[in-house]
Amino acid sequence: MLVGYARVSSSGQSLDVQLEALKDAECEEIFAEKRTGTSTTGRTELNNALSFVRKGDTLVVTRLDRLARSAADLHRIVRQLTEKGVAFQCLQQSSIDTTTSTAKLLLGVLASIAEFEADIRRERQREGIERAKAAGVYKGRKPTVDAAQVRALRNQGLGGTEIAKKLGIARASVYRALNAGN
Repeated sequence: MLVGYARVSSSGQSLDVQLEALKDAECEEIFAEKRTGTSTTGRTELNNALSFVRKGDTLVVTRLDRLARSAADLHRIVRQLTEKGVAFQCLQQSSIDTTTSTAKLLLGVLASIAEFEADIRRERQREGIERAKAAGVYKGRKPTVDAAQVRALRNQGLGGTEIAKKLGIARASVYRALNAGN
């Protein structure tokens, strides 16, 4: 059985192109989610797909970066599939199919390139933020905690836990707000 997995990083992105490609590839079951690919943590549909596949099945994705953004995660997932007797196929990157040694080698190379691209993207983003901060353009996101309100509640004699509950924020946020005033 061909089992598809599709992923986009944010709720504003569309899964339509991936879902169509997986249907065209004749996947009988498709798991899809809108979650970041930087980690496998919290990716419920990926875990469901990995639990669903059985010996003789093939897990299909449209691109490697839809499955994992790091070489370590990709290799771990592929190893898990191999141990279950499940093949892996990637439609866009030279139709990677882990049943051949050459494809396994190519998978490793492409995984390393994908991880390198993600690192470069993070570097460029960090550099851009630093330049914007230096120019006074970027000031970060708006505060989500009203520090004055936190201090006022503290002055009324409330403790950190009570303030956090009253404002619906984490205790750590209360203490950060209080320390920021020092």
